Amino acid sequence: RTEFALKEIMSSGGAEDDIPQAERKTVTDFCYLLDKSKQLFNGLRDLPQYGQKQWQSYFGRTFDVYTKLWKFQQQHRQVLDNRYGLKRWQIGEIASKIGQLYYHYYLRTSETSYLNEAFSFYSAIRQRSYYSQVNKEDRPELVVKKLRYYARFIVVCLLLNKMDVVKDLVKELSDEIEDYTHRFNTEDQVEWNLVLQEVAAFIEADPVMVLNDDNTIVITSNRLSETGAPLLEQGMIVGQLALADALIIGNCNNQVKFSELTIDMFRMLQALEREPMNLASQMNKPGMQESTEKPARRENPHKYLLYKPTFSQLYTFLAASFKELPANSVLLIYLSATGVFPSGRSDSEGPYDFGGVLTNSNRDIINGDAIHKRNQSYKEMHCLHPGDLYPFTRKPLFIIVDSSNSVAYKNFTNLFGQPLVCLLSPTAYPKALQGMCSIITLFLNNPLMAFLFVSGLSSMRRGLWEKCQDYLRKINRDIAQLLTHSRSIDQSFLQFFGDEFLRLLLTRFIFCSATMRMHKIFRETRNYPESYPQLPRDETVENPHLQKHILELASILDVRNVFLENTLDDY
Repeated sequence: RTEFALKEIMSSGGAEDDIPQAERKTVTDFCYLLDKSKQLFNGLRDLPQYGQKQWQSYFGRTFDVYTKLWKFQQQHRQVLDNRYGLKRWQIGEIASKIGQLYYHYYLRTSETSYLNEAFSFYSAIRQRSYYSQVNKEDRPELVVKKLRYYARFIVVCLLLNKMDVVKDLVKELSDEIEDYTHRFNTEDQVEWNLVLQEVAAFIEADPVMVLNDDNTIVITSNRLSETGAPLLEQGMIVGQLALADALIIGNCNNQVKFSELTIDMFRMLQALEREPMNLASQMNKPGMQESTEKPARRENPHKYLLYKPTFSQLYTFLAASFKELPANSVLLIYLSATGVFPSGRSDSEGPYDFGGVLTNSNRDIINGDAIHKRNQSYKEMHCLHPGDLYPFTRKPLFIIVDSSNSVAYKNFTNLFGQPLVCLLSPTAYPKALQGMCSIITLFLNNPLMAFLFVSGLSSMRRGLWEKCQDYLRKINRDIAQLLTHSRSIDQSFLQFFGDEFLRLLLTRFIFCSATMRMHKIFRETRNYPESYPQLPRDETVENPHLQKHILELASILDVRNVFLENTLDDY
């Protein structure tokens, strides 16, 4: 590449001797940095996706080279324009790669502030129109670079809840795709149109709109804020465990998704993150602190996002998380997946006799929610059975299952005496709510929106929304007290209650369960969430004090008629 650039210099700038030595060195240095950056960037895909230590030094080197490259092209822009023929789309490519680095650093660390950095670079590309001249060149591969940049930018904006920007980007992407398919007779037209359809469905996935007075939509964030989790009362006896690692697994058929992120995965990952801060004041680039500095305390639990993993992929990531789990820490497994049911009746009731949830078999899945085995004498192979998780119960384990066969995990056995909790979705929803969204995951991510949804509301004014959020915080505080004051609750719940994220998930789960038990159309047992170990109903999900709160919230929203009143005879 360097030799080619120098030949270009000679052809555009006359004889090689006419070119000042300093300018020739500038081009040579630029080409070296460009080659090195591409080499390092391409090497990132060879790094193992699991394990939290092996990749950090490599990422640091890659950031270092890209930082030098970015500053170098800024300082020597004129020489590079004249002698190298640097095009604006090439600057855009460097900025895009830096944006990708920040995004992948976010994926590997779960530090949301890196999303802001990715957004800054992607935003600069758009504001400075780095890709604007691409359409004038007769090179479809350059246009594809531009389209991919848009798709990556959209993912970052979705994760930052910048929905206004997303809508603008989708419109621009749609125009770009139309122009691309009109100019080049390509085979990927259908794929790019599918990208548009997916992101459009993703934007519309929230079942309730919160509106300002001028009818513009309020963007709500569901990450953990400082006032998010109910505070622990003085003297509350809870465990000191901290949530350190989470596997978020999405393997549902026909669920709204964009890129490799289903709507359930998207909601759950936000429930396990704090609001992002601006990194600019803290550090220049990740992985580059001086050795004398102490690394900042990681604000968020580390996460692996697994979209339609095979059993071996899931088990590999699970084993890596288990191996690296620090002392006094919790591993969370979130499973949003199609149910796999046992065929026929089994004489035994072991951990492989109730089915589980689907893992990817690398072949086309037959349609329908239930996948049945062909040979009844064998267990389903492409399935995560409860028994598959038994080895990992040697350390504190917190499991959430959102599936039509979630109850398979109700038959857990705590073999090693470590804290173990499973929160399980209903296995079926009332007909009026079927196929709309995963209601329990919505409750865990945004309980007020879920409450409005099951109450039949599709929009709400901002003022009322904020009033209800205040009331919901009070409900959460009261649920926390019910749980910690309970005399018969399993100690596992209390051992997890010291962690803010897990405390919020537990209180939201109890709120969800209590709401469904009072709702008029949730009448069958399979419509209710369950847990292992079981919660004491009279002290938690059927507690009269909590039921009174739920009716009060329903009254504020004028939907009291959808809830049963006869639970309050004592009041």
